Amino acid sequence: MSLGHVRAGHVASVCGVVLGYTADLIAGDPRRGHPVAGFGRLASALERRLWHDHRGWGALHTALCAGGAVAVAAAAERAVRDRPLVRAGLTAATAWTVLGGTSLVREARAIGGALEAGDLAEARHRLPGLCGRDPLALDGPQIARAVVESVAENTSDAVVGALVWGALGGLPGLAGFRAVNTLDAMVGHRSPRYRRFGWAAARLDDAAGRPGSRLTAALTVLAAPDPAGAWRAWRRDGHRHPSPNAGPVEASFAGALGVRLGGKLSYGGRVEHRPELNTMARAVAPADIHRAARLSRRVGALALATAVGVRLVAGRSTRR
Repeated sequence: MSLGHVRAGHVASVCGVVLGYTADLIAGDPRRGHPVAGFGRLASALERRLWHDHRGWGALHTALCAGGAVAVAAAAERAVRDRPLVRAGLTAATAWTVLGGTSLVREARAIGGALEAGDLAEARHRLPGLCGRDPLALDGPQIARAVVESVAENTSDAVVGALVWGALGGLPGLAGFRAVNTLDAMVGHRSPRYRRFGWAAARLDDAAGRPGSRLTAALTVLAAPDPAGAWRAWRRDGHRHPSPNAGPVEASFAGALGVRLGGKLSYGGRVEHRPELNTMARAVAPADIHRAARLSRRVGALALATAVGVRLVAGRSTRR
């Protein structure tokens, strides 16, 4: 495909996403002034004004926060529409703040290293930086399983999903996906305070995450050490998980790595018993964390290539 037949704006978007992905690969998340943290503060301030134990008020909160993020990004993209270099830079900065693959892998490997060194206290100390499990309720193998599950799920949420929406929607797609994902993490869980208020955020996150989760599972099969195992586990067990998006991703990772995921877990003092995925495989070992991290990297690279291809094809179709 000749770039001469693709709209300049789409080429700028593609260059920006590639640069943003590269920045995340090299540097990880921005250390200070992270825009996602700023969005979270604004969402919290708006929640204090709007909170009622009612789905309608929660839907209004979600619409204002997510819609506001999309509107700001769309306005910014329009403002630089005729300035490809500026548009590429703006897209790169946004993609860098939206993507989280390097921080995910870095934290997972740190916990894996602590477990391999026999330092259970350090592994427990670091686990809340990766997922919301109760670390004191977990032994070494349970922490290893929690980390692999989090790597799988966050490969979809922090990498592939963002790239999918960046390919489909450009700058507003990147910003909107991260806004929805952040809102779900803030208010989408089933606590007494958010069971009704967070309903809209959780449902919207399910819808926004669906394309990325299916692509993540498919790319996991392609990148897997055991593609046949990844495919079988995805098709057999993906639907058994209570989350419609985490299920395919965790099942495909379980099959790819030849391990068993799911089972008993604890969140905020609440114990859950989830169906096991890839049930006939062995339990997760600390070394599997590093294997999961490498798999996550390969899946992210394939997702970037897919997103670039989709964006270039879209630019060519629009030009015609």
